[in-house]
Amino acid sequence: MAKLSFLGLADQKKTDHLLALDGAKDRLHLFKANPLEKGSFDSVVDGCEGVFHTASPFFVTTSDPQAELTEPALNGTLNVLGSCAKNPTVKRVVLTSSIAAVAYNGRPRTSDVIIDETWFSDPESCKENKLWYQLSKTLAEDAAWKFAKEKGIDMVAINPAMVIGPLLQPTLNTSSAAILNLINGSQTYPNASFGWINVKDVANAHIQAYEIPSANGRYCLVERVAHYSEVVTILHKLYPSFQLPEKSADDKPFVPTYHVSKQKAKTLGIDFISVEDGLKETVESLTKKKFFDSTKSGVWSAPPPAKAAEAEISFSKLFMRANPNRTSLCTDTSHRDCTRDCT
Repeated sequence: MAKLSFLGLADQKKTDHLLALDGAKDRLHLFKANPLEKGSFDSVVDGCEGVFHTASPFFVTTSDPQAELTEPALNGTLNVLGSCAKNPTVKRVVLTSSIAAVAYNGRPRTSDVIIDETWFSDPESCKENKLWYQLSKTLAEDAAWKFAKEKGIDMVAINPAMVIGPLLQPTLNTSSAAILNLINGSQTYPNASFGWINVKDVANAHIQAYEIPSANGRYCLVERVAHYSEVVTILHKLYPSFQLPEKSADDKPFVPTYHVSKQKAKTLGIDFISVEDGLKETVESLTKKKFFDSTKSGVWSAPPPAKAAEAEISFSKLFMRANPNRTSLCTDTSHRDCTRDCT
């Protein structure tokens, strides 16, 4: 049996696609819970062996980073862990963190640099550079490790980069919107380099981090780091008829790429789906869900991307497929109007 908690349980856009999954009728139970209320997850966690905490707001523009990003990420994480500490049935917690909590410490990120799980983002550097999302994820993960150590909770953290691949939900999320912007007539691409990872690898890593007894600590998930110019080049090769941006948004030298170690993630059995395949799946999914009309090179009438949550909810689907008889999943995948993301 799988338990899934939501703040907006009555919103069918957040639940219908989950209830339509194979086996959901018998094994998926939805609960209403507020990440910001202490004790809200007590009844949800009760009886669970594994808890996956995935929710955290992810968006770029904010007028109040403390209220919109930091407090929900930090307090939501501690509230979930607090409920876990009260329930002796919980064997392990898998926390969806982010590469945002790893790579932003003021150290140079150039082609000769290899980032691994020993890196930690520096809160002061994030504040100085107004990297509010990175700050929220850094503070939340740090607090989680301290709480887990204090309460004796077996916790594993998954630290993915920009998540691409097929969408499960019917709404547009932040990372998919980044790809949609490139294929939907944008004249320029950002002068930025990011790590990229397929949502199916993220989902699988969560499952393996719970299932493998020796799993421990943090796991960075990055297939590779690519500048947006490379992403555009890949898209052009895949879809030569698409109108894609041909120049950077500024005249500055390209932000350099760097490397993120795959060594530890491979111990979870992650083979890493290529960025090329991930981008192809993203475009196909955007087209299928009518966010993009490839015949007109334009977007269909659709709502703007929601303030997205951490991690594709699809790990629920993969979990139930891999664990048809196990009672071990309690997840929090919704904060306010969150849908999907994991960066």
